[in-house]
Amino acid sequence: MNRRHFLCAAGAMTLLAGTGRARAEHKPNIVLILADDMGQHQAGCYGNPFYETPNLDRLAATGMKFLNGYAAAPVCSPTRAAIMTGKYPARLHLTDFIPGNLYPYAKLRTPDWRKSLPLEEKVLPEMLADAGYVSGHFGKWHLSVDKEYAPGRPGDPDTRGFSDVLALDKPDSGAAVQAGADPEYDAHHVREITDRAIAFIEKNREHPFLCYVSHSAIHQPVMEYTPRILKYANKKDASNHMGNNPVIGAMVETLDKQVGRLLDTLDALQLAENTLVIFLGDNGDYFGREGLKPLYGSKGDLYEGGVRVPFLMQWPAVIPAGTECAEPVCAIDFFPTFAEMAGIALNDPAVDGVSLLPAMKQCGALERDALYWHYPHYHTLGIAPSGSIRQGDYKLIEWFEKSIEGVETPGALELFNLREDPGERHNLAAAMPEKVRDMYEQLKAWRASVGAQEMERNPNYDPEKAEERQ
Repeated sequence: MNRRHFLCAAGAMTLLAGTGRARAEHKPNIVLILADDMGQHQAGCYGNPFYETPNLDRLAATGMKFLNGYAAAPVCSPTRAAIMTGKYPARLHLTDFIPGNLYPYAKLRTPDWRKSLPLEEKVLPEMLADAGYVSGHFGKWHLSVDKEYAPGRPGDPDTRGFSDVLALDKPDSGAAVQAGADPEYDAHHVREITDRAIAFIEKNREHPFLCYVSHSAIHQPVMEYTPRILKYANKKDASNHMGNNPVIGAMVETLDKQVGRLLDTLDALQLAENTLVIFLGDNGDYFGREGLKPLYGSKGDLYEGGVRVPFLMQWPAVIPAGTECAEPVCAIDFFPTFAEMAGIALNDPAVDGVSLLPAMKQCGALERDALYWHYPHYHTLGIAPSGSIRQGDYKLIEWFEKSIEGVETPGALELFNLREDPGERHNLAAAMPEKVRDMYEQLKAWRASVGAQEMERNPNYDPEKAEERQ
């Protein structure tokens, strides 16, 4: 921890001591709420009135809304691994959802990536335990070799530092009702997960805690309470195949209501002042590249629609209310942020994230030059493998199928100015070749520095079978 960050943390604790609601020696609580497949456009506070999210809007009004908040990957498991470790998925070699899909006849061969979070990695609850925190996990884990969770099994949440665990997952796609899910009541376990999280908070109100609320909503299967669906279907800007999907609208509203219950619980227990509440998505929206205006892209994409997500924080003792912050932030940043809040010195030089405390206090600049993504996989939505770098206002995307033929190949590299063109409609690569060259060299150097797994030509490539998967 450098001196500047230490002073931020010390100032926060001094402020807390004067509130009358928290003792100076009581470290801040943390409630981390993660939504599944939720794009930035699906929270009303980001400007889309179709989705009704009064409680997320409440978080933005009483805390900070990050305009450039990012998932660590365009799919779920890598982002979750990044949250737990503070490391880029490329460094962990955990770069796709577990267990992923094989494309045996595609042009490029997928690397032999890790299908679970390495046991040797120290994860958030284990790190926070060193400062006296108790941790609870409620909902989706998706970092073990499979979803057959069992108490005491290595890699499952209760063996990674969580003392209170409810491990649930989404209903099986295509067989949800047969599997026991009731589309008319809590189909995605949102209420059940929240009930357990609230009980954990009430039980541990006298101790610093990490409450990790990890939802399967708004992931498929797409189903919800019928009257709520009809409410959104009757809106004039509803569209079944674009960004404003009525069933998704109902699912978002259900999720938002349960977020409100968590916030109300913190208020009732007089814990809100000394609690950092975070809400974000694990990757972008599944439905439709074109329906996410002003962003473009979807889950599986390294366009903004695939990785830029709702990213909200509330901590009344530290974060100014109603603040918007354009500083780029990422899921890799929680690990070092929580460490600083808890007064823990990090000794692992491989942690890639940076503490967000400077941004949280007054939207101060963070001490890094760029953010990176690496997705050496084919996605079921038909999206090809890619990598990217964001540096300042500029973002470079490399499409691996084309760059393997040479970076001069048309379309191999795309450059966008996100401040002027957040929808990534105007490729500047031809107009700014020096910028492209510099950022591409930096992207390659980063991949080498973290040991990213590169894709190679597939000797079994068959253009007619390329889209087949196993």
